[in-house]
Formats: sequence, C-alpha cells, structure tokens
Amino acid sequence: MQRCARIKDCRRCYVARLIRDRLRGRACKPFRYVDKGSLAVIGRNAAVADLGVLKFSGFFAWFAWVFIHIAYLIEYDNRLLVLFQWGWNYVTRKRGARLITGKVDE
Repeated sequence: MQRCARIKDCRRCYVARLIRDRLRGRACKPFRYVDKGSLAVIGRNAAVADLGVLKFSGFFAWFAWVFIHIAYLIEYDNRLLVLFQWGWNYVTRKRGARLITGKVDE
C-alpha cells in the first residue's frame, strides 16, 4: 500500500504541472515514476532497506532510515527538533504514550 500512495503523490504533482502547462500553452513531458526504494524499521536498531540494486538490513539500515526520514521533514527546525527528541528517547529508552482515549468532541 505504501508504494501505491507514493505513486499517487507523484501523479498528483504531474497532473498539477500538466494543467498548469496546458493553460500556458506549453507541452508537458509524459509521466515517469522513479522508485526511490523502501525502508522499514523492524525494531530497535534494526531495519530493512531495498534501494534498487542495494539491499541491506540491521543497524546500518536503521541508521539510514533515521536520517533519510528526517531529511524528508518539511522545515529545518522540525528536523532539529525531531532529531533531538529521537536521540533523547533512544538514549533514555523512553517511549512516548501514543494512546487515544476517550471521546473526541465534535
């Protein structure tokens, strides 16, 4: 499912450019999807990576996942904050509670 979402995002950007270019009377290149690969965390200090010809797992894949994930965050200050929070949680072995309890008022 993850790959489908990525392809849909690429197509959405392509369609936006296509509409813009057609309104301006320009030709647009055909859609081409470039697969950047897959990364998945499977535990503390463990992940799997499939980056096309390069496939690896373990600590190095987990380390790559951390920095690639942070690199895709939108703003610079968000990157620093997330890096600090993840680093602190890693060192102290604390896990934040991610619970949804109670009713949400609408």
